[in-house]
Amino acid sequence: MPLASTETALTHPQDWVAPVAETGVDAIVEVPGSKSLTNRYLVLAALADSSSIVRGWLRSRDTLLMISALRALGAGIDEVDGELHITPIDLAAAGSPVHIDCGLAGTVMRFVPPLAAATGREVHIDGDPQARVRPMDVTIDSLTRLGAQVTSETNSLPLTIQAGSAVRGGHLEIDASASSQFVSGLLLTAPAMPLGIDLVHHGESVPSRTHIEMTLEVLADAGVDVTEPEPEHWVVEPGLPRGLDVQVEPDLSNAAAFLAAALATRGQITIPDWPAHTTQAGDGFRRIAEAFGGTVDLDRSGLTVRGPKRLRPVDLDLSAIGELTPVVAALAALTPGTSHLRGIGHLRGHETDRLSALRRELGAIGADVIEHPAALTITGSRLRAGTWHTYHDHRMVMAGAVIGLQVPGLVIENVGTVAKTLPQFAQLWEAMLDSKD
Repeated sequence: MPLASTETALTHPQDWVAPVAETGVDAIVEVPGSKSLTNRYLVLAALADSSSIVRGWLRSRDTLLMISALRALGAGIDEVDGELHITPIDLAAAGSPVHIDCGLAGTVMRFVPPLAAATGREVHIDGDPQARVRPMDVTIDSLTRLGAQVTSETNSLPLTIQAGSAVRGGHLEIDASASSQFVSGLLLTAPAMPLGIDLVHHGESVPSRTHIEMTLEVLADAGVDVTEPEPEHWVVEPGLPRGLDVQVEPDLSNAAAFLAAALATRGQITIPDWPAHTTQAGDGFRRIAEAFGGTVDLDRSGLTVRGPKRLRPVDLDLSAIGELTPVVAALAALTPGTSHLRGIGHLRGHETDRLSALRRELGAIGADVIEHPAALTITGSRLRAGTWHTYHDHRMVMAGAVIGLQVPGLVIENVGTVAKTLPQFAQLWEAMLDSKD
């Protein structure tokens, strides 16, 4: 629902005037590899019983931070012709104290501490200022109960794992209702624990369940004996994973913004190499596109989404695929009528409080947004240009770009923050709009 162009001054070199779609987009967009899979494969390769090769990996801030962390812990990681060749950590080797920067990467801050504790070294872990307010209490408490010595003044970052710590494993009960990464972090290191792990979640349902499914699948693919005897109860037997030789799938969550462009502009977008079977949360965008009225086709050429003549309001439970919420909220703001996005309270603990951020930014450009404890109610309206603040959150950049397709003059603050998962996002976005495919 565009308005006439409005002049908006750029106040920072990283600000970006989101390009407008004059007609329906029509493009093939090749999306780089999955961040979530890349970082899981890297952790398993660092623990493996032999060397590994990871192909098609995503080069982004989050994955480069993971590579740096694993190198600091003793893994050998070299890039050869675009592939990563990994030599595992010698868990029996002594080493000097290690300092690890996790930036704002949830996978680094939740996956690396258990692995660090398994090395027996002194490891100091910190990150960006925003990372220091993200929940870490479950990780700290879990490692302490498993035998490690962990100190933190605030029960969050920064934290120090003391030398001589040894995570023995065994039975552990946790409340992971704030993040599935608490579960995945423990499961990924469990093969190196002498007792493995018998992990039980108690509390409200674990959000982003698809990410746990991903963890279970990569563990099994690496030869680890992992089972889920009952819902939210996982058992990993001791025994190091075997070396990997894997091709990383395209990042389907990053692809969601491009598919949303088809919906927002009555166009069509094809993402090549979309997997027929995947545990990525981004695959959930297929049903989201249909809910908005789009058509979806998956064949050998990839996934193609075509936008409808008129978007339909939606009522969606996004608890398992919460990372898609910012892009879905952007579409809802462009849709006549009222949409409800539910099951997303856990997004308050992501890079920013995404519910509050979306309410503020959508409200500032004219949408009617009601923020609930775990939901958003969004009524589409005639939107106006302005500055779209991103809060150092890559998904907010992508949401703003979707809005900008129909709102001339929208300025995306600090577009460079999208380097967290897709450094070339702006270039791919502009190429999509220039394409004649």
